[in-house]
Amino acid sequence: MWRVGDLEMDGRVVLGPMSGYTSEAYRRFMMPFGVALAYTEMVSDSAMMHNKRSDEYLMFDRCPYTGIQLFGSDPERMGDAAAECVRRNPNVDLFDVNMGCPVEKVVRRGAGSALMTDPARCGRIVKAVKDRTGLPVTAKIRLGQGEDSLNFREVIAELESAGVDAITVHARTRKQRYAGMPRYDLMRDLRSEMSVPLIVSGNIFSLDDAIGYTGITGADAVMVARGGVGNPYLVTQIDRWFRDGSRLPNPTMSQQVDWCMELADLMYAEKGDEVASKKMRSIAPKFVVGCRKSREFRYRLATEIDTREDLDRILEEVRERLGDRVVRTLGYRTSVPEDD
Repeated sequence: MWRVGDLEMDGRVVLGPMSGYTSEAYRRFMMPFGVALAYTEMVSDSAMMHNKRSDEYLMFDRCPYTGIQLFGSDPERMGDAAAECVRRNPNVDLFDVNMGCPVEKVVRRGAGSALMTDPARCGRIVKAVKDRTGLPVTAKIRLGQGEDSLNFREVIAELESAGVDAITVHARTRKQRYAGMPRYDLMRDLRSEMSVPLIVSGNIFSLDDAIGYTGITGADAVMVARGGVGNPYLVTQIDRWFRDGSRLPNPTMSQQVDWCMELADLMYAEKGDEVASKKMRSIAPKFVVGCRKSREFRYRLATEIDTREDLDRILEEVRERLGDRVVRTLGYRTSVPEDD
């Protein structure tokens, strides 16, 4: 068991924030698979203060723990934004400060991974959010800007001094973005150097990834993000292994169809027919992967969903033709960007 501040985590899988994906519907869908902690999509401090559309980031109940991921560069504004979140939704459990996003529009603001060039500022932001809310605060960082500036240990030290409650390290640099192999070798035994829990992130696409990367780093938990899109059972497999050391078999395609429909129920209720249909065109194909003769269905799911009826019709064809087949390979590499 591990803790984030005064919150006791029942499980070692954290659902990572992903822009355009980790809405309330997606989080509610993923929680029963074994997620101990989930984060919202990232939202800027200014949007939380001035944009009414930010209400969608505050639509959640505890199930079991949900944190808001904020990004910004000014400690005072970040503290104000966090306090506003709590005022509008007392169910907020904790906050995560985004210090790893490599996207240019975020970095230009001095936020995301740009913060790591100023470790002291990273610490001041964490302290401001904690002081204004009294809630646990985590931070998500990267290894550094590039191979010539791997300053994650320096940033970790500043965050610990500021009272951070847990740190997620994405095992890539800003320059790598989401490409190339993560450098877990640079994080060997990192948890033993830290005074707070370590969550590892980057290429968690299979149970063996989770086992291997926690073994290298000594991490308390793994963050599943892209690897769980269309593959929710990955969370269950990881959760079970950490509980009792057992390996659960891969699901059948029929189970994948059932789960895709469950997610669709929540997405259509949350977003309405037009928006949900567009979203499911990007998600549904990822449920139909890992066995022979599934390519045709992936293409159709990506191009032919205009209504919920379209989705259901294609998925029932998948069940009829491929339903009893066991998915051979989970861990489908997707192009979904993490908020990181």
